[in-house]
Amino acid sequence: MFSGIANASFLWIGFFFICAISFLGNPNLRGYAFSMIIFGSVAIALYFPQYFIEFNGFKFSALIVPLIQVIMFGMGTSMSIKDFLGVVKMPKGVLIGVICQFSIMPFIGYTLAKISGFPPEIAAGMILIGCSPSGMASNVMSYLAKANLALSITITSVTTLMAPFVTPYLMGWLAGEFVAIDVVDMMFSIVKMVIIPIGAGLIFNYFLQGKAKWLDDLMPIISMAAIALILVVIVAAGRDSLLEIGPILILMVVFHNLAGYTLGYWASRLFRMDERDCRTIAIEVGMQNGGLASGIAKEMGKIATVGLAPAVFGPFMNVSGSILASYWHKKPIEEES
Repeated sequence: MFSGIANASFLWIGFFFICAISFLGNPNLRGYAFSMIIFGSVAIALYFPQYFIEFNGFKFSALIVPLIQVIMFGMGTSMSIKDFLGVVKMPKGVLIGVICQFSIMPFIGYTLAKISGFPPEIAAGMILIGCSPSGMASNVMSYLAKANLALSITITSVTTLMAPFVTPYLMGWLAGEFVAIDVVDMMFSIVKMVIIPIGAGLIFNYFLQGKAKWLDDLMPIISMAAIALILVVIVAAGRDSLLEIGPILILMVVFHNLAGYTLGYWASRLFRMDERDCRTIAIEVGMQNGGLASGIAKEMGKIATVGLAPAVFGPFMNVSGSILASYWHKKPIEEES
């Protein structure tokens, strides 16, 4: 699939960025513009990895954790205490969503890792993306899919705050046979990347809500740029491994993502949730926080191997999530018909 990459020109890079610019002007395609930017960024890293590994002795991988913290701070500025009140208002939906999030995706990731035949560190990356919480992208897709946005935000908030404790435990349990996992060290790493910046964002939002509109408008753009830069650094670092196992890894990631949507939806049906909540939980389960997974891989010192699956999962997740949200947006909910 990637064998002819060395002979390619700037055509693919230009194609993705031209598509992104064109999509911004089309209301029906605007939601795919960011995905095209991501694909263009990944293409740049594949063609010219030497520019994104280090410069004058400075390794660009050192930027990953600070960028994750910026993204999480932005997430915190968009949250408030009321986002957690959904636990009281919708306890059943939140409980089912959290259980599905931290059971379905980790075990699918473990199964795929066992059957993939990948080197242990790359296989562990598939488990890592499964053990990560959902991200802010799931909230956007829930809104577009006419799902329960309040439930989506609450599940994202709860799983993110649980991540410092649940993700290291699951990694130690499921990925321990592939790579050495220091559960305590991983726990502190996630606290540093998630809890502290989100807490700072919450405090900022509490005292300055509505008083810094420029920051509210700027943070989504900064977050998207940070995600693109993280992917560029990871793909550049792991380019050789990605070219070698890329097609199989992509197939595994596609299955992982789509299975998450499917099992999340039908697990919710099994618990007699209504259609709106089933859509929400399906999206929450299928869409993971790839940025956080990448940050964990960096903290493990294995960004070029463990970080590969999160780097592939992120772009595809945005495309599949957009397609699913568009489909559900056009499909009326039976209870409202």
